[in-house]
Amino acid sequence: MSVFKPKEKIDPDMKKYLIVGLGNAGEKYEDTRHNIGFSILDALAEKEQTVFETKRLGDIARFKYKGRTFILLKPNTFMNLSGKAVLYWQKIENIPLENILVVTDDLNLPFGTIRIKGKGSAGGHNGLTNINEVLQTQQYARLRFGIGNEYSKGRQVDHVLGTWDENERELLGERIDKVTKALVSFAMAGLANTMNTFNGK
Repeated sequence: MSVFKPKEKIDPDMKKYLIVGLGNAGEKYEDTRHNIGFSILDALAEKEQTVFETKRLGDIARFKYKGRTFILLKPNTFMNLSGKAVLYWQKIENIPLENILVVTDDLNLPFGTIRIKGKGSAGGHNGLTNINEVLQTQQYARLRFGIGNEYSKGRQVDHVLGTWDENERELLGERIDKVTKALVSFAMAGLANTMNTFNGK
């Protein structure tokens, strides 16, 4: 009788990660603060030499890195219906909830600040609100990118849907590059290590 145990099979779906960048589809929303999720995924796709293809409910790009498969999703459902796209691609790709990371803007963080959490409320963000409702859980990771709150009273919408100012634009490339590294770290090093490395940076 053999004393050797067969190697435990690793579920291939456990090595698949869905990275969702939130934004609004359409030219008039390009390069706006609210679309930073799209901009970050575009930068990651370019770095990994992959391209987005328009599929059902969103644009999809894929790449593999050290045994992990990254599926990048930019929903084309508009921000307040983002959950529909997230749920659809989670089911199609059979991705565990703990392997989902949503990238979004955050008014309450200074420009360029990164905050990663494993769960939490929507914090007033329409995209996260809809994802929470559709997935029926808040137990998924999210990365918030600070867009600051330097706007006058009553001008919040203009700030969120406005383009970056000159000072922000000078720093934006470096900040986006740091976030792309955090996204890869999420899959390679795990949530806790990624939080320790990148939060507040």
